[in-house]
Amino acid sequence: MFLPTASAGAVASLVVSLAWPGSSCAQVFGAVRPSGLVVLTNIPKETSETGLKVIVAGPPGVQDGNAAVASGPAPGEGGGNDDVDTSRFAEIIAEAGRRWNVRPELLRAVIAVESKFNPLAVSKRGARGLMQLMPETAKRFAAGNLFDPRVNVLAGAQYLRALLDLFDDNVELAVAAYNAGEQSVIKAGYRIPTNPETKAYVPAVMARYRRLIAGL
Repeated sequence: MFLPTASAGAVASLVVSLAWPGSSCAQVFGAVRPSGLVVLTNIPKETSETGLKVIVAGPPGVQDGNAAVASGPAPGEGGGNDDVDTSRFAEIIAEAGRRWNVRPELLRAVIAVESKFNPLAVSKRGARGLMQLMPETAKRFAAGNLFDPRVNVLAGAQYLRALLDLFDDNVELAVAAYNAGEQSVIKAGYRIPTNPETKAYVPAVMARYRRLIAGL
């Protein structure tokens, strides 16, 4: 993991500073405080003071950001239509995958389960767009319109990249955290939380992901 000093049960809260002004992106730094608090930030000036290390390298020229408190995205309840033509999102998904080093197949699988490729989907809990980002989560990654497919997918991909780094590229744990929140996975001992929703969500995403990788 990028935070090797963190124990499974030691993390009481997770603070994230990953704001994404407009459609630009920032580097992500991470560390564990002596108290056990996990910190992610995109403010380079803090690195000399706190010993933060780069865990996600953003595009060149982007250096600043704003702080926000972590909050997991809403579960996949956005609705949509299984018969929708998804080809119009292919370039956006490919761009997001390249930018944040996330497999396009994983992005497609998450989108399919979260919103069924409906860019205007809104869940009962207020999650929005293709990747069903909650406004609180979106503040960490995007300042734009979450109903804009490009803004939404780029933000969702950046969040998935941070989760993959947090959980040592364990896709199942990253997917579980996308649904239930980082703290839920950490408190479960770096395992998939046992709540029924997440237990159903993870296999649904992983099944689609594996089919897409296999070209099915």
